[in-house]
Amino acid sequence: MRLRIALVSLVLALILGADLATAETEQEIIDRYLKKTVTKHTHKLGWASINFSVDRINRHNDYNDFTIVESAKLSSGSFSWIEQGFSVGADFGVVFKKRFAWSLGGEYWLKLGEKLPEGDTYLQLSTSTLVSANPMSELQVFGVTTSFQYFLINPPQAATKLNKWSVRLGGTVGYYTANWDLWPEYENLNLSTSQPVNVNTTYKGTAPGFSFNVGFDYPLGLWDMGLAMDAGYLYLNFGNVAWYNTNDEEIVASLDGTEDGRIDLALSGVRGKIELKRYFSW
Repeated sequence: MRLRIALVSLVLALILGADLATAETEQEIIDRYLKKTVTKHTHKLGWASINFSVDRINRHNDYNDFTIVESAKLSSGSFSWIEQGFSVGADFGVVFKKRFAWSLGGEYWLKLGEKLPEGDTYLQLSTSTLVSANPMSELQVFGVTTSFQYFLINPPQAATKLNKWSVRLGGTVGYYTANWDLWPEYENLNLSTSQPVNVNTTYKGTAPGFSFNVGFDYPLGLWDMGLAMDAGYLYLNFGNVAWYNTNDEEIVASLDGTEDGRIDLALSGVRGKIELKRYFSW
């Protein structure tokens, strides 16, 4: 009997001793709760930026062929090729993983083309007559873009922002709109009736754009700002540029007055971009 009581007492003592060994103090409980709270409240890193881009547009494109054909019909003036495009833009980005970032933004291209001096005459081939004209060809482009980037070296972090130079690869997808204004006497092509309509309005077109680039970011050491530079290639080709008359007939620009000669506004080419970024975390 005494042996049984001794064994039970030993077991109870062992259980009580284990509970006392694992019991948490009030401070330990508070520290454990705070640690979980801090873990859940992880900081995020983002940036806002403005940028300026220069595009070296591929020389062989329909617009440059258009300038050659139409300049030959003018008595004195001549149109220039488009060889470079300049654009300004803004972006908002977020680093959503250690080396991955996403951004959303937009860009506006400075006006391409030109307005020739007044007092020219233009040869309309359909009637073989010279008409007075003030020739112009002006093109405006704007778009919204989204991009993904992968940091190869020194990705920025929420705690330190951009504190050393970094290298990244990126890709951008955009949706662009083009507005092309031609002078009223330009001999366009009516695709429904195959007859020119001499009074022109703005030719419009939309197209997706794709670019791939490599870039680096350099900290400026002031207000969490960084300077970024990118080099890449932009693919942007408007193949549906047209306007519609009151009869809902499609009017297009054509190199030779036929549908096969329809002009596409191809603005693809090598691109360089410089960007000023302001980093922030929350």
